Amino acid sequence: MSLKLNSSGGGSVTLQEPVTATNGTLTFPEGTGTVAVNGLSSNIVSGAITASTSGTAIEFTGIPSWVKRITVMYSGVSLSGTSNPIIQLGSTTYTTSGYLGSASTGAGTAANMSAGFIISNASAAADTAHGMSTLATLNGLIWAFTSTITYSNQAATRYSSGSITMAGTVDRLRIQATNGTDTFDAGNINILYE
Repeated sequence: MSLKLNSSGGGSVTLQEPVTATNGTLTFPEGTGTVAVNGLSSNIVSGAITASTSGTAIEFTGIPSWVKRITVMYSGVSLSGTSNPIIQLGSTTYTTSGYLGSASTGAGTAANMSAGFIISNASAAADTAHGMSTLATLNGLIWAFTSTITYSNQAATRYSSGSITMAGTVDRLRIQATNGTDTFDAGNINILYE
């Protein structure tokens, strides 16, 4: 029995089963990109690190349709005001409502989600955030979210989790303030997807 892998660029690779029952090793040539078999990625793909030092939103577009999990990473990220930072997912356009869940300071202050996944609540302009948020799909349309953030300007941790049902396949993600007008003024953000 053989297995033929076709590329979108027109090439193909054919794998033959060994004559005897042994373990085999498949070696691909060096290169860039992602090998996906049956919608499963063979590696973790990194987006481009983005300085979060200006603008009202940081966007990552072109997320492939086979992606099952996205990790958003923050290093020293700060906003100019007190509006809570959120993540919004999109399928051609961004979804700006229907996010369910809440965010907590761990000390009793909580905020419910609606316009996006809240990364951190009870925000102050001086807050400098570090940590990660993880999003994973249950079935391609339903996405679950969890996040843990700490601050370097104070001894505090923020927790949040939630979910959303999307109308289509996720192909983009953005981070912004809930009010849409506070600007980024420090740090770096990047994503990994798999």
